[in-house]
Amino acid sequence: MFYKNYARFPKQSNSGFYIEMKNIFFTPGPTQLYPTVARHLQKAIKEDIASISHRGEKFHEIYDDTQNALRKLLKIPKDFQIFLLSSGTEAMERIIENTVGESSLHLVGGEFSKRFYETANFLHKKAEKVEVAPGLGFDFGQIDIGRQVELVCFTHNETSTGVALPMNEIYGIKKRFPDKLIALDTVSSSPYVDVDFGYVDLCFFSVQKGFGLPAGLGIVIVSPTAMKINESLERKNYMVGTYHSFGELLKYSEKFETPETPNVLAIYLLGKVAQDMLKIGIQKIRKNTKEKADLLYNFFEKQEGFRPFVKEKKYRSNTVIVVETDNDSSVFIEKLKKRGLVVGNGYKDFKNKQLRIANFPAHSTTDVKRLIREIKNI
Repeated sequence: MFYKNYARFPKQSNSGFYIEMKNIFFTPGPTQLYPTVARHLQKAIKEDIASISHRGEKFHEIYDDTQNALRKLLKIPKDFQIFLLSSGTEAMERIIENTVGESSLHLVGGEFSKRFYETANFLHKKAEKVEVAPGLGFDFGQIDIGRQVELVCFTHNETSTGVALPMNEIYGIKKRFPDKLIALDTVSSSPYVDVDFGYVDLCFFSVQKGFGLPAGLGIVIVSPTAMKINESLERKNYMVGTYHSFGELLKYSEKFETPETPNVLAIYLLGKVAQDMLKIGIQKIRKNTKEKADLLYNFFEKQEGFRPFVKEKKYRSNTVIVVETDNDSSVFIEKLKKRGLVVGNGYKDFKNKQLRIANFPAHSTTDVKRLIREIKNI
């Protein structure tokens, strides 16, 4: 049985700590807090988690618990490394620095896949791209990868457009080009997306979307093959970064630490939320997410003045639903906000032309039905 939204109403703990959330956030990151965060936050404050040393035994325990919970939740193989960073954007940079000597290939279909490509350019790599217009998928059968390409970068779920790439197509690229490293951005689809790490070498996400946590923590998952390539680049005197090179991250990770002073509270909360998700069951969470997405898409396909931006259903994201509007979307968003429902505007060029609606585990079916009902009434 799914949680009740107790965190949205005034509560009082034994310490007198009040919690009140007057809005439901359907924004695609930061988004609605996962319902158990308030309880874990109170416990963290009571136990001085935010003040403990990041070199002490208590932090080692937190690090280990969080790592183990993520490994179970996402089915991460034991020989893959899990490194803690500051954000998903940092993960893009660290992946390029640590695994690319000369050339990477990027599938670009929106602003965040474009950022991955631009990151490689900023780092003076010979970045190549296959680009499609926003809202479209790729013809994977036509993608050719040159001998010089070392890393192929996919944005599984493009937060700016609501396009989700079929995972079997990504796996197909690895099967066709087994000598290429595959990097996967799951920033707005984890933990919903079920990743087979037999076909993915590097995967990253941040916590302010699907995990329903405050921003400020990124996770990168690294295969043994990617680690070996990183070691090879270091031996060849390539610049692979400083304190957040994969080698440095590994050295500290083996001690259940990070090279720098990390966001201890965020790591603690991530571990607790991952454990909560394990109790519910990831398959149940994924099933519920798909059902909520179906409710939203079915509604917008029929509602006058709205239509899903992604026309081809196989490319529609189940975690970020992007909807075109006939009228100025910002006016509509303000009306929803007055009713306690906060949705996202279109991204950049689509700012006043679209709604972006998050559909993460923190959003209940009741929340989604209320959103649909309020849209009907505006």
